[in-house]
This record gives sequence, C-alpha cells and structure tokens, in this order.
Amino acid sequence: MVERLVPDPHHRGAWVVRIGDTDQSWVDPDDPTHLEFDYVQRIADVIDVVAPVNERIRAVHVGGGGLSLPRYVAHTRPTSAQVVLEPDEELTAEVRLRAPLPPRSGIKVRPQDGRTGLAGMPDGYCDLLIIDAFAGARVPGELATVEAFAEYRRVLTGAGTVVLNVTDSAPLTWTRRLLAGAQRSFATIGLMAESATLKGRRFGNIVVVATGDTTLDWDALARRAAGAAFPFRVSLGPGVDRLVAGAAPLEDANAEASPPPPDGATAFR
Repeated sequence: MVERLVPDPHHRGAWVVRIGDTDQSWVDPDDPTHLEFDYVQRIADVIDVVAPVNERIRAVHVGGGGLSLPRYVAHTRPTSAQVVLEPDEELTAEVRLRAPLPPRSGIKVRPQDGRTGLAGMPDGYCDLLIIDAFAGARVPGELATVEAFAEYRRVLTGAGTVVLNVTDSAPLTWTRRLLAGAQRSFATIGLMAESATLKGRRFGNIVVVATGDTTLDWDALARRAAGAAFPFRVSLGPGVDRLVAGAAPLEDANAEASPPPPDGATAFR
C-alpha cells in the first residue's frame, strides 16, 4: 500500500494527505482548530456563521481526506452528528491509524461516493452539507450537475446550507456552469475566492455557498474572508448573476470534471 498520510516536517504532530503530487488535506489531531489551507479556513468561516460555537448541528461531508473539517465541527460543536462519505477505504484506515479521531467524536465515515451516499439519506437530513471531494486534482463532474444540486437541496433542511470547494481558472467556464445548476435549486448563492482567481490571473480555489437561510450574515462572512492572510472576496446576488451570464448548467448526461491545474500550479495552500 502506498502511504498517503505523510508527516508535515514543519509542524510537529501534523499530517498531510498527499495524492500523487497534490497535497489534498492537512490535519493536526491535537489542534482541530488549526486549519492550514486557506480555503478550509473559509469553509470554517461559513460553519461559524451558520451555527454558533457549541450549537449542535447535523453535518454531512462529501470527501473525507484527513477529516480536518469533521474534527473542527466535533471540537467546536460537541455532540454534533456527522457523516463523512469517503469511498477510499484504504485512506480512511490510514488516517484512523496515524491520526485517530477522538473518542465519541460523533463522526461516522461511510465507504461511499457522494451521490450514492446522499441518495440513501432521507429528506431534510442535515443542516450543513460540505462538498470537498477530488479525484486527483479535479472535482468529479457528478458533484456539479443540476441533478446533484437538487439532491443537495433534498437532503438539507429548509434553511440548510451547502458549501463546495472547487478549483478553476480563467474564464471560469466550469464554475459558471456549476453556478447555473445551483441556481435551479437554491435562491441564495455566493462564492468566495482570491481576487486573482476571480479575475482569471491564477488557478485557485473557489468556495461556493448555496443556502435556504435568508438570515445568513453575508457581511460577517465577507469580513472574515477579507481579514485573512490571503484575503478572499465574497461575491453574491448581482455579482453571481453577472458571472453566470447565461451559462448552460452541467447535467448528469454531460457531466465533466473540473479543469486540471496548469503545469506546476496548485490550488491548495
């Protein structure tokens, strides 16, 4: 078995999930609030805005990696019920061995892909759905379609929120099509990214937020994103509409994975 959980030489006790040449996850089991990658910090910002610290939530994660965000939720919101859909059983076993979960974490890992696992969940199952799944360095196409967003809407409560981490570069054609699909099921959609990514100057992470919560504090989210070491910009409403600008949504029949990174580029940091 190829070991994919490797020690971080610069941070004692921390681990990196490395798939091929891509560092896909970072975790410090002793400090679940230390989130090394900027996009993961932005997803944590969404979690913090959606639910106050210590408030119990029901969360589903599509994509497990080192289980960084499930650990964050378990630590900051004890007794929360969480399901992680991660089809790579060998990776999960390696993570459990080298960076074990704390006792009674409330985190259950199921060896299923996202669409299969979600299909088995009842309507209104969770308050928060986090999609952070990659095949190599690309987001699987079946997680970005009209049908996928309809499924996300179905498994969420009425005021539930879905957060997706995707990667793209100019002219953001794939992301525009993803957003067009999201608009079929969600009335309120925003996205966060570094300005250079939104302007097409670099390949990078884009965090998409779609919600039925009309009270979500987008201003608080924008302040958190703007104050980061690598500031992200929040765009919503008219800004998202301009970006979509008539793009045809992806459908299961024509699903395609997100664009691969240019040679030498990486989106995770």
